[in-house]
Amino acid sequence: MIYRFGPAELDTDRYRLRVAGKEAHVEPQVFALIALLASRAPDLVRYDEIRADVWQGRIVSDATVAARISAARAALGDDGKRQGVIRTVPRRGLQMVVEVVTDGGAIRPVPPAGQTIRYTTSRDGTAIAWAELGEGPPLMRGGHWLSHLEHDLSSPIFGPLLQRLARGRRLIRYDPRGTGLSERDLDLSRVTVEDLADDMEAVADAAGIDRFPVYAISQSVPAALVFAARHPDRVARMILNNGLVRGSTARGEGETTETMVAMIRAGWGVAGSPFMKAVATLFAPRSTVEELDSLVGLQAVSATPDAAAELRRVIGDIDVTGILGDVTCPVLILHCAGDAIQSPEQSKLMARRIPNATFHLCDSPNHMVVPSDPIWADCLDAFDRFLEDAAPV
Repeated sequence: MIYRFGPAELDTDRYRLRVAGKEAHVEPQVFALIALLASRAPDLVRYDEIRADVWQGRIVSDATVAARISAARAALGDDGKRQGVIRTVPRRGLQMVVEVVTDGGAIRPVPPAGQTIRYTTSRDGTAIAWAELGEGPPLMRGGHWLSHLEHDLSSPIFGPLLQRLARGRRLIRYDPRGTGLSERDLDLSRVTVEDLADDMEAVADAAGIDRFPVYAISQSVPAALVFAARHPDRVARMILNNGLVRGSTARGEGETTETMVAMIRAGWGVAGSPFMKAVATLFAPRSTVEELDSLVGLQAVSATPDAAAELRRVIGDIDVTGILGDVTCPVLILHCAGDAIQSPEQSKLMARRIPNATFHLCDSPNHMVVPSDPIWADCLDAFDRFLEDAAPV
């Protein structure tokens, strides 16, 4: 296979690297590292994958790995400061950030550049922070409970998801009221799901997008449903992932709501808190230690304990079952079979009542799709296929 990128041409069959038209002689491990990054571009390649591929699972020091990375950059006319060809994602891995073309003509695009953060105002005057990442047709990502526009990009859970969703697209997302960079000094006890749908509408208007697909997870699902029922002409299609249509209080299970609220108030964002570790484990029992730790860390930056507790009560009160028949766009519904936060029965109810919905039950105990979960690749591929079928927007 031949890969062409930046000033380089890499021929893995002939074991040859040419840079700016001249033969470049590199050590075998350096060649293997460059080949691995080129073959996976623009995806992030984790350090454990690099060790497994380049060193065949042998134990090597961090200094050895760093030396080979430095040598790979030098061979390609790059360096650790500029990172114009090989980008380091701290504590996670490496990514090739130039367009890669194979000898068959397939193009592996450049990953999205940095995001731009702006503000808009919701219907009731609340300031909502929103951001766009990547270029191409628009995709709206609904805002959910744990959210921070800047922090999420470096999250080992949300960062890879955002980069994948933004590949070849203009990904638009926002922090819901009371969270992240949006207005936080609010009385959240009066917030309704209609207010959350207003926030999505305000962001869509500010971004200047008239018709677009939506990706929503967890409690951003009912807000997306309200928006789609309210504006059927604006929503091209939706991906609804592990969502709900009726919260625990609305289902007559107020004790479930209050138990979660009590756990939040006891240890939200407190490092080492057994309460928050328990909450994080409920959200993603099949995950790495790094992914779980990131969920606990996100609590501290996404919302105050009081705001998080009030928003959890808002989620408990949600009931959008009455509008499901008004959602007319194509909808892909996915739910993890072992989800302990929202039962798959919620998504099955959506699938029965939304006229143009398809349903898929995923073999996972998680409430969110995390990169370490074996279902990760299949889910993201399903998202891409569904979005590629969308009518031009």
